[in-house]
Amino acid sequence: METIGKYKVTRKLGEGATSEVYLCHDPFANREVAIKVVFPDSLTDVENRKLFRKLFITEASLAGKLSHPHIVQIFDAVVDEGISYVVMEYVDGGTLEPHCNADALEPIDKIVEIIFKCTRALDFANRAGVIHRDIKPANILLHGETDIKISDFGSALVATSMSTQISGIGSPAYMSPQQIKEHPLTLQTDIYSLGVVMYQLLTGQLPFQATNNFSMMYQITNVEPPPPASLRPEISPAVEQIVRRAMQKELEQRYPDWDEFSDDLAAIISSEQAVQKKEAFADSEKFNILRDLPFFSHFGDAELWEVMRISGWEYAKPGKALMFEGQTGDFFCLLASGEVKVIKQGKLLNILNAGECFGEMAYISRENGSVRSADVVCLSESRVITIRNDDLDRASDVCRHKFDRAFMAILVERLSLSNTRLIGV
Repeated sequence: METIGKYKVTRKLGEGATSEVYLCHDPFANREVAIKVVFPDSLTDVENRKLFRKLFITEASLAGKLSHPHIVQIFDAVVDEGISYVVMEYVDGGTLEPHCNADALEPIDKIVEIIFKCTRALDFANRAGVIHRDIKPANILLHGETDIKISDFGSALVATSMSTQISGIGSPAYMSPQQIKEHPLTLQTDIYSLGVVMYQLLTGQLPFQATNNFSMMYQITNVEPPPPASLRPEISPAVEQIVRRAMQKELEQRYPDWDEFSDDLAAIISSEQAVQKKEAFADSEKFNILRDLPFFSHFGDAELWEVMRISGWEYAKPGKALMFEGQTGDFFCLLASGEVKVIKQGKLLNILNAGECFGEMAYISRENGSVRSADVVCLSESRVITIRNDDLDRASDVCRHKFDRAFMAILVERLSLSNTRLIGV
């Protein structure tokens, strides 16, 4: 096969029961894409044809709504009598499957980071009305150290309506008890499945061992798995508790939503960094810091991840000067924690606390020059977020619009405060 529609085939990437995937070149967007082509029999079988066609179209339409840095994006889909395929973002990296082997386990803190990003991606999907139903290592792509992208939303090409609930989606090993029992499914079925993935990444084995699907399904619904720490002693009680809660058989005892799941994961990373006194920031910690700052209250998940990628983060000691009066500036800062003082010609103008922005006029008024009007010095140990003008210029339109809105709110607040002081005088 040399071409698929307008796309030039580079090479075959893989093959499944109902489809095969090719690496292709998109000549219009000038980018590499992955194209999943459905086997003709999957869409022409008399019994399943209508269902497969409906699921195929559903997957494409849903994926168009799932624009998130940790979800594989779908660009295009074609359904006709000759060939049916979906055009996806190409992710240069393998799945999590190799890291589920006992002889190739990742460090625990890295696993927690990976699962945290999965929770945020799946929360984003759930808010768009999507339940994945097929969370497993083969559907989570690893890019770089801890960056992930979840794929195969909708499971449109691999199952009939009956097997979607029971055995058609990958292995039953990752199905929740509710999925096996064909109960109505909520986001908690994905929480259970991600708990199984976390268990396997931590220990190198599935929580239940069985020689056939019936035995596996019986254990999932009736048997408690071995504690993860019994298979890997260095797993802390806090990490083990997260896995156990995610995999609770009863919905009332399982995590009720993705926020609680991700908050517990982020707390593990933060406490670990505090113990080890690491100066590097984990992605989970960055995300939660940004989400809690009032400046970013109007930013969605996707924009917050983008901010993380264009910003610099540092711990600054008391007395460190962050900006100097009279110097040209090409960046602005946000204070994640701590206190800084603003000094002009040796006189104290203001003290800024966590959540406040400073130096933003270097971005807002570049056409009129960007000379600093005051010194900014740390009063206490502080965590400082720095964003350079050029990096923000290259951000998405949506992200820049969110910054403009936040800057406008700051300017209005300062103007109102100035007017109040003048009236008082």
